[in-house]
Amino acid sequence: MNRSREAIIEAVRSQMPAKRWDHTLGVMTTSVKLAEQYGGDPVRAELAAILHDVAKYWPIDRLERVVREQHMPAILLEHDKQLWHAPVGAFVAENDFGITDPEVLDAIRYHTSGREQMTLMDKIVCLADYMEPGRDFPGVNNIRELAKHSLEEALIAGFDSTIELLVSKKKRIYPLTILARNDLIQHLGG
Repeated sequence: MNRSREAIIEAVRSQMPAKRWDHTLGVMTTSVKLAEQYGGDPVRAELAAILHDVAKYWPIDRLERVVREQHMPAILLEHDKQLWHAPVGAFVAENDFGITDPEVLDAIRYHTSGREQMTLMDKIVCLADYMEPGRDFPGVNNIRELAKHSLEEALIAGFDSTIELLVSKKKRIYPLTILARNDLIQHLGG
């Protein structure tokens, strides 16, 4: 079943606190701007942004159940639970909202981790999630400045900030994030 944009917005908004919905609105606006700037499809980017955090506030046991039942990579369960909502969100977008566009689904699936050979859509949604106007963390203004001329450089800075935070907290780093960062550096000739 394919729902209208308004119905999807209402269904997603009802599943999260107002502050997280404000974040989602910021990701929507930023995704559209980045898509327009870098030659992406603003309508599809906005759709991925609307749904990117659809499962963010699900109970951990529900997220884990979907990861296991849908045979998602088991390595997810070995890493921070904050990662789980992204692949589960892609599953929800497809199964509950009738989204069939593989690029939109992948942008939702990889918005927290990145991946090797990120598509333009992946880059737009991941970067919009890092730098939407409501975000306030050390280095976010640098990411916003870099985004004015390079999606890749801005994403590398975003991944660097995530990796540095995880290292400072002595947490494990999801391998896909390191692979995504390295792939972007290689793409830039580094």
